Amino acid sequence: MLVIAHRGASGYRPEHTPAAYRLAADLGADYLEPDLVATLDGVLVARHENEISGTTDVADHPVFADRKITKIVDGAAMTGWFVEDFTYAELCTLRTRERMPHLRAANTAYDGREPIPTFDDVVAVARQESARLGRPIGVIPEIKHPAYFRRVGLPLEELLAERLIALGLGPDEAMVQSFEPTSLRRLSVMTNVPLVQLVDAESAPNDFLRTGDGRTFADLITPAGLREISTYAQVLAPHKDLVIPRTPSGALDEPTRLVDQAHRLGLAVQVWTFRAERRFLPTGLDLAGELTRFAALGIDGVFADHPDVAVTAVGRRATLKV
Repeated sequence: MLVIAHRGASGYRPEHTPAAYRLAADLGADYLEPDLVATLDGVLVARHENEISGTTDVADHPVFADRKITKIVDGAAMTGWFVEDFTYAELCTLRTRERMPHLRAANTAYDGREPIPTFDDVVAVARQESARLGRPIGVIPEIKHPAYFRRVGLPLEELLAERLIALGLGPDEAMVQSFEPTSLRRLSVMTNVPLVQLVDAESAPNDFLRTGDGRTFADLITPAGLREISTYAQVLAPHKDLVIPRTPSGALDEPTRLVDQAHRLGLAVQVWTFRAERRFLPTGLDLAGELTRFAALGIDGVFADHPDVAVTAVGRRATLKV
């Protein structure tokens, strides 16, 4: 079972920072996961969202004060500073910070230390750590809001395909994720790396909403939906509640048949997201216990903020404890 470091070791360091990715490798992760958005000049950088006031010190830079704006991103109004309004050189003047300081106060000790990494930077970390540790470490980027970025003239699929080719990334070193089926279909003719269809527990893919397609994420995990996914993707990545739902009391209920159904169609199953903090856990279980329940279903990978716990839960030993 693959352990995928969700935004790096984001339970221990601010997400999407070089420190988080390096620590994830030390803790035994098989893949590093950057969320990708694009700058004004088309550079792919690792941020959870294109709005960056919560993950950088941009608000502390008076020179950028006039770039604060309200935009509609995937149907939701957001106010702040947006990556696509900055050149890469301008972004390099900013420093990263913890996105959830109220929950991960210890991570704030690393605020202001590091710049925003590019996709190329994340690949370089994976390769350097793979060589140092003597084991393969891949990258599994997620392209964020691809329909939105295409509309503003920054097609993430083309930008990423170019970097995959330029960096020589093949199926043994990379996978690509998206919530939007249209995006993955585009990528399926641009690259030969495995493609990962993300599926949320609620709502619908944004590209479906934009085009008037009435289907929801629930429709994607019906037998017909899974068959369709298998025509363009190799991996199904569902929200964990779609694999083992919660009871009204918050405990884990009986598993669904989703893993077996996906496997019968040749789809690997990678489940997200596993976190150690109490607010994210099922009633009566710690993170190790939750992961053990999921691993027993024969899933093929987990996205974890605390990769050392995941590594231990699947029977491997992490190289470093935090």
